Amino acid sequence: MEIRGLRRRDDPLRVARRVSASGRERIKRFFGGQSPRAERIVMGLGNPGERYADTRHNVGFHVASRLAKRARLEFGAKAAESRIAEGGFAGLRVVIARPQTFMNDSGRAARKLLDRYRLTPAELLVVYDDIDLPLGSLRVREKGGPGTHNGMRSIVGAIGEGFPRIRIGVSPADPASEIDGDLADYVLEPFAPGEREAADAAVTRATEAAEVALRDGLRRAMDTFNG
Repeated sequence: MEIRGLRRRDDPLRVARRVSASGRERIKRFFGGQSPRAERIVMGLGNPGERYADTRHNVGFHVASRLAKRARLEFGAKAAESRIAEGGFAGLRVVIARPQTFMNDSGRAARKLLDRYRLTPAELLVVYDDIDLPLGSLRVREKGGPGTHNGMRSIVGAIGEGFPRIRIGVSPADPASEIDGDLADYVLEPFAPGEREAADAAVTRATEAAEVALRDGLRRAMDTFNG
């Protein structure tokens, strides 16, 4: 089948944006298949590799892994600069993603995920560590700025501020305590032995918050887990 002005090596996502809705089905056939389906994306931020696996900066990865386990999904695919688990969960077709771009370039993965599944920023839930919150605390928000988090700065720069997020506190639980040295070094360190129980509980609660957001909506998650 020929479509005037198109070549099979063209990017189908970009082509689809230039045509009317009535022409999209012909474009799918022209490129030999349909786009993967999803209704929501949960993106847990972190850095790939064993070196970073247990650091404070990787709590988002841990939430993504636990959520996938709850949903009985496997990270069996690599696409959109991410490791991806996809399938049915909480009454939705969901994608759970762990970006492989390294933290400071998370926006590239976020943009590619939204393009791949043809979703809006409002349909992307980002889970990440927040040094502005004490260890063990949780905040669910509908949208907002990036704060001091470089990964969030990258995402906001790529897709704007209009996406929900779950912030997991990793700052010392004692308000009187101070972080020694550079903040970047602090978040790239593992939790201290005395912090691990609180950190694990926070990851568990964040996983539950993500499930509630998917199943019952973001407002219910905010009412349940904030404060």
